[in-house]
Amino acid sequence: MRIKAGTDVERSLLGPLLEGRGCGECTICCTTLKVDTPDFRKPAGTPCVHVGAGGCAIHAVRPHICRTWYCGWRRVAALPEAARPDRSGLLVSVSFVREPRNCLEGVSINVRLLAGSTAIEDGTAAAVLDALCARLIPVWFSDGSSKMLMHPANDVAQHVIAGTEPPARLAAEVNAWRARYAMFVPAEGRGSA
Repeated sequence: MRIKAGTDVERSLLGPLLEGRGCGECTICCTTLKVDTPDFRKPAGTPCVHVGAGGCAIHAVRPHICRTWYCGWRRVAALPEAARPDRSGLLVSVSFVREPRNCLEGVSINVRLLAGSTAIEDGTAAAVLDALCARLIPVWFSDGSSKMLMHPANDVAQHVIAGTEPPARLAAEVNAWRARYAMFVPAEGRGSA
């Protein structure tokens, strides 16, 4: 997976913004996410100082990051209407890890389960994961304190990460993942992958 300078990675991985899907009253990203840009900083889990009952109080002049970042629900048509973050308690986003522990962490999709969400019990989490796991993009599921790899499947991921020879039934899939994510292999693992 080679990423050219100037590429909108979120658009490349999740797709363009969908017509008819707006944030509405949802301000989950304004609280949940950490923002650390030259023009704006906010810690994760802390509401933005500009968020009020009706949404962003400075919407017309909001920082660049707020003008250009959109959650996965705004981009992935296969996600159900019920998956909007304020309705589901799930936040779908592209995750960038500067020093990944393995090649499947460098650039991936993260589905974050927010406190109080009933998305697992009501089936919304399963619908979201089904929609996202159809692509050649790693998908992680997180509750904020721990995360687990949901896609690719464990047997495929183990061969991709360890650089071991897969059985014939997995070879094509393992090789596709390796080809796409080889650039994210940590330096100590480059000889084996």
